[in-house]
Amino acid sequence: MITYVATKNQGKLAELEVMFEGRHLALATFEGYADVVEDEESYLGNARLKARALRAQLLETGINAAVLADDSGLEVEALGGRPGVRSARYAGIEATWAQRRRALLDELRDVPPVKRNARFISVLVLMLPTGEEIVAEGFVEGCIAERECGDGGFGYDPVFYYAPAQRTFAEMDPDAKNRCSHRRRAADALLAALRAS
Repeated sequence: MITYVATKNQGKLAELEVMFEGRHLALATFEGYADVVEDEESYLGNARLKARALRAQLLETGINAAVLADDSGLEVEALGGRPGVRSARYAGIEATWAQRRRALLDELRDVPPVKRNARFISVLVLMLPTGEEIVAEGFVEGCIAERECGDGGFGYDPVFYYAPAQRTFAEMDPDAKNRCSHRRRAADALLAALRAS
């Protein structure tokens, strides 16, 4: 099923393409996709905003196809779950990912390692050509490293330490990360829900 992805984040798109390759959804991009303001208070709300916006943009050009949208974030226990749904806007909407990571490490400077628990969350919304929505969520537990490590991945990957691998997501081989990530778990749940429907 040709499925258009509501994102301009190339790192996220690359991960989704790997996760869905050969698994019922053939992902595509729409050059005319215009980002929406992600001002909802939940990952599901933001993912729906993106999915509905892309669906409307496609329909305007005569394309009636499935649409996939993801909203994800990093929740840090010591910060009461922040940055959460504001992960991409942490440290200001114009901040770079390096600046966001630096702001996070600065805020956690005096927090000991045993209190730096965190988790990545991903919520996927698949909107079928009929308008029906299928929703799935995935998460992975970890902690925030005391400094950046690794140059792979994107976003908060260099500071997210995944204990089973004994390294940050940015230090992991991309295939290894994609087998255990929050986005992979959400993708697997989505495909299971799609098959069940």
